[in-house]
This record gives sequence, C-alpha cells and structure tokens, in this order.
Amino acid sequence: MGRALDQARLARAAAGELARAGAHLRSEAIASAARAVARARDGIIAANADDMAEGRAKGLPEPLLDRLLLDEARVSGIVSAMGEVSRQADPVGLVVGGSTLENGLRIEQVSVPLGVVAIIYEARPNVTADSIALCLRSGNACVLRGGSAARRSCAAIAEACREGVFEAGIAKDVIQLVDSDDRADAVELMGATGIVDVLIPRGGASLIKTCVEQSKVPVIETGTGNCHIYLEKSADAEMACAICVNAKCQRPGVCNAAESLLVDEVAAERLLPPVLADLAAAGVALVGDARARAIAQSVGVPMGEATEADWGTEYLDLKMSVACVADTEAAIAHINRYGTHHSEAILTASYAAAEAFLAGVDAAAVYVNASTRFTDGGVFGLGAEIGISTQKLHARGPMGAAALTTTKYLVRGEGQVR
Repeated sequence: MGRALDQARLARAAAGELARAGAHLRSEAIASAARAVARARDGIIAANADDMAEGRAKGLPEPLLDRLLLDEARVSGIVSAMGEVSRQADPVGLVVGGSTLENGLRIEQVSVPLGVVAIIYEARPNVTADSIALCLRSGNACVLRGGSAARRSCAAIAEACREGVFEAGIAKDVIQLVDSDDRADAVELMGATGIVDVLIPRGGASLIKTCVEQSKVPVIETGTGNCHIYLEKSADAEMACAICVNAKCQRPGVCNAAESLLVDEVAAERLLPPVLADLAAAGVALVGDARARAIAQSVGVPMGEATEADWGTEYLDLKMSVACVADTEAAIAHINRYGTHHSEAILTASYAAAEAFLAGVDAAAVYVNASTRFTDGGVFGLGAEIGISTQKLHARGPMGAAALTTTKYLVRGEGQVR
C-alpha cells in the first residue's frame, strides 16, 4: 500500500472530530486558512512560477497554462473566495424533513457531512483552496491529489491551509495532499472503499472517464463541457455577436466555454455573417457543415469542413464547430446527442422557443439570451465550487458546500416497539 491510502486513513481518523465541530469553529478554520494563504502569497506565486516554467518547457498548451497560472490577482481571488465560504450559512445540521408518527415516534431528517471527500484534479491549483474551504464548511475531511503540472503550487497552498486550520484549533490531518505524480496513488484513492466516501475528478475527459470506469468509490462526475450556443431564427444579431464571442473567447480553456454554434437555417444568412466575422477576428478557427461553409465563404471568413467527431469535441481552445439546423426541436436533438450535459444556451426573442429549449435540453445549466460562461460556483453565489456535476445523482451543476452533505434520520421515542 502507498502513501495515498495512508493519508486517506489519516483523514478518516480526523473526520469524526471535524464533523462534530460547531459551525462557528469551522467558519474560523476557513477564515484562518484564508489568512494563511494570504501570508504565504509570495511563496505560492514563486512555487507557481516554477510550475509555469516547467509547463512551458514541456510544451503545455496555452489554455492549460492559463489554468495553471497564479499571480497576485488570482491569489487574492482565492483568499476572497475562501472568505466568502467562511461567512456562508452552515449546510450541516439542517432539518430537511420529518414527521411524527401515530405511535409518537418523532422523525427528523437532517443534513450531515459525507465524511472523507477525495478530489483528483489536473493543472488547477485554485481547486486546492476551493476544495479545502468547501470541505471544511460542510464538515468533511479531504484528500487532494493534484496534477503533476501544478504540484509545487498545490503543495504551497495546501501547507498554508493546514497551518491555518491548526491555528484555529482543528487537526491538520483533515487536509491531506497526496504530493505525488505516481498514477498508483490515484488508483489507491479510487479503490479506498470504507475510507473515502466519495471521489470527485476535476479535469479533462480522459481523467473523468478513468475515474468513472475504474473507481470502486462512488464518483461524482464533473465537467467536460461540449457547450452550445443556438441562434434561433428570431435572435438579435448584435446580441448574438457579443454572446458568441464571450462564450467562446473570454477563457477558451474552461469547461463552460462554448464549443459549438448552431443556427436556425431560416435565419442563417442574416445571423451567421456578423457572428462568424467577429469570431474569426478574435482568432477562432471555424469548422462547419456545408451550409455554414457556404455562408462563411460568401463573406470571406475561413471555415474548414466539420467531421462527425467535431460535433462531440470539447476543444478547450480557440476553435468552434458550426452547424445549421431546421428549427428549435432539431437544435435540441443535436445538443442532446452531442452535448455533455453541462451548459447550453438559446438566443431568441420567442417565448415559445425559449420555453421549449429550457424544457427539452438535458443539461445542468440551460440559458436564454446569456453566455454559458456564467456556469460557475462563485458566480452562482456558492462562494466557490468543488466542481460542476454533469450527472443527476446526487448533485447537478455547480457544487458548493451543500452538495457535500447527505442526510440521516434521527428518530426519538419513548419505548415504542413494532
């Protein structure tokens, strides 16, 4: 057995004490961890600079380097997000249901921590701090295993947080970082039944697929995002330009960036020319079906031929597929076939089309006349997120602290027997 299982056992041993800690103590632990991160800012940025240098030397793509980067503004954002989580209402101990039976038994259904949460993630050092804050808020111990590209950055953040929670009076062992790039450690966490209660992968499709298929521990599947923007025939062209460029270009390497553009064929000649021109001007490489290519050619916008694989690809880069569809129902069918149940948007002036899209699209977040880039725990008011769940059990969409709880029944009687 390796270090991952040993560290998971340490987290399990400390989890009970954390679960019984009061809301005020857990709030102070998060705030203290945030202050420790702020104090360690220079060391964290220096560690990240080493990770960035190694990443560039290895030829990491620019979108991954963007996710990896920590500068003063991003560290300040981490500290701010942790502070926000520390001030949130506590999700533990809430009475979410209950009744009194005819025989006098009093039943309460209350929220409780999951126990030990393992998070396996890639070049995203901010996930370290977000996960720690949300696990503390929800009373869970955490075992973190970051990717090798962010190894120094994650270690610097985790060590600061461990010092911070200790200063607040909580054992350091509630936070475990598996500082290793050995795949065997990840495999150990996937097999740690009875020690780890849930595993959450955050990263690319390959990581998530591996965890879902190989893990013996329950997995919450998060976030590959083949997200679509659908331009319904009544869409406003100016709005379409602004939203498509924002959804594709603002941060192309994240899971809520749009990867595919659909347009109603009735309005394609009106809507596509300005949208394609703006996307091309922003540096987006376009591929499309025959109708989209013909329109692109007529206005001098380069567009390659889309393959079947393009419709299902999460590019995480300045690339986008474009297809013309017959109507809203055809757009819904296309999205439900090729999408990843993450974030989908319709741009329309039609109430009927908007409601049909909202009801028909199978995704965690469905938008009308807004960019898919808003699917984010911080933006949704959760303070931070442990991930964006694209499954249906037990959480869906951006996952805050409440998503890291389950329930148990408390039954009080006076000697009743059945």
